[in-house]
Amino acid sequence: MLNAGKDLASVLQTLEVSESTYLRWRNQYGGMKSEEAKRLKQLEDENKRLKELVADLSLDNKMLKYISEGNW
Repeated sequence: MLNAGKDLASVLQTLEVSESTYLRWRNQYGGMKSEEAKRLKQLEDENKRLKELVADLSLDNKMLKYISEGNW
């Protein structure tokens, strides 16, 4: 859209994206190629999944220690 001669404000309005969101995205992904951005997103998703898994396993570990100590 920008290449078609539209100004940034009209493109953001068409896409219903705020300027602050655009600036955050530009700072985060500005120098990346499309494939790099996709890979970053995949890694972020995997990181989130692994953090949730660690939290679940930590809770399981705490419960097992509590039970093994005869505290219930």
